[in-house]
Amino acid sequence: MLTKAQLSEIREHLSKAQNPLFFFDNDADGLCSYLLLRRYLGRGKGVAIRSYPELNAMYAKKAQELKADYVFILDKPVLSKEFVEEIEAMHLPLVWIDHHNVSSGNINEKFPNVNIYNPAILKGKNKSQEPVTYLSHMITQRKEDLWIAIMGCVADHYLPSFSKEFGKLYPEFWAKNIKEPFDVYYKTEIGRIAQSLNFGLKNSTSHTVELQNFLIQCKGPDEVISESAPVSFRENYSALRKRYDSLITRAEENITENLIFFEYGGETSMSAELSNELSYKHPSKYIVVAYSDGSLTKISLRGKNVKSIIEKIIVHFEGGTGGGHPDAVGAKIKSSDIGKFKELLEKEIHGR
Repeated sequence: MLTKAQLSEIREHLSKAQNPLFFFDNDADGLCSYLLLRRYLGRGKGVAIRSYPELNAMYAKKAQELKADYVFILDKPVLSKEFVEEIEAMHLPLVWIDHHNVSSGNINEKFPNVNIYNPAILKGKNKSQEPVTYLSHMITQRKEDLWIAIMGCVADHYLPSFSKEFGKLYPEFWAKNIKEPFDVYYKTEIGRIAQSLNFGLKNSTSHTVELQNFLIQCKGPDEVISESAPVSFRENYSALRKRYDSLITRAEENITENLIFFEYGGETSMSAELSNELSYKHPSKYIVVAYSDGSLTKISLRGKNVKSIIEKIIVHFEGGTGGGHPDAVGAKIKSSDIGKFKELLEKEIHGR
């Protein structure tokens, strides 16, 4: 967990920012982190990051375009050197809040304007990996935004200490016998709304901005699913939900003894969402969901110590990348290598 001093420092950065720009990862944890900080501060713009795995240099132009005086980065494990150089050239302070256990290299040493807050890279008892939504809630401490904090946390497979408080405040959005984060995500009304946010981020940029602006003004979770929600959000969710349910059914046709290996394509990637639900429904199996968009395939993996597996086999693929949490990782390889990837993965799994 971030220290009290670090939380205080972030609040000070926020208070200094008159026109901040918030870059956030394109998922519910990233979005909810932004919403908590934006609603707390009452000013600033948000931009969802769709580049993978790093925040690349093209996003730096947004800071200039929006005349930002501060840049905040939420829930993004890798920054490109070019991006940081562009922000540095604009003489803008940069605050990077993350929870992935990755090296920040010498970014904060080489670039004095970069301020890094990441409990995963701390030493000793403070080392941890709570979602950035949780960290953002610890920064803001707004009881009226507890519903947003819950959504971002459970979507990132984390059951926060304030979950019981939420259950008491919003019993109609909760359920009995909650034991783990995905019990909330897949069995409660607040979980269903959190899922809708992940789907909402798969819409066009203009509709995503429309959704952000709507959520900034929402007074409670009931408004998110009301008729006042943007039509584009409701229609997009309905269409993607139908496709998602179909993909889950198809994926479950690929169950073997200890693995579900599912490949698919199409206009919209849903790999993280699919792999999470498949892992929840089949906890004893390794889950691999591979999305091909032409020459490249992005892979979402779930399973016990799957990070150690991907780190061992990804070195066999030219240009391959991969990383994440111990039991949940993402990877990217050439589509022509998918057969070899499956073969090496199966060997590793069978050897355990």
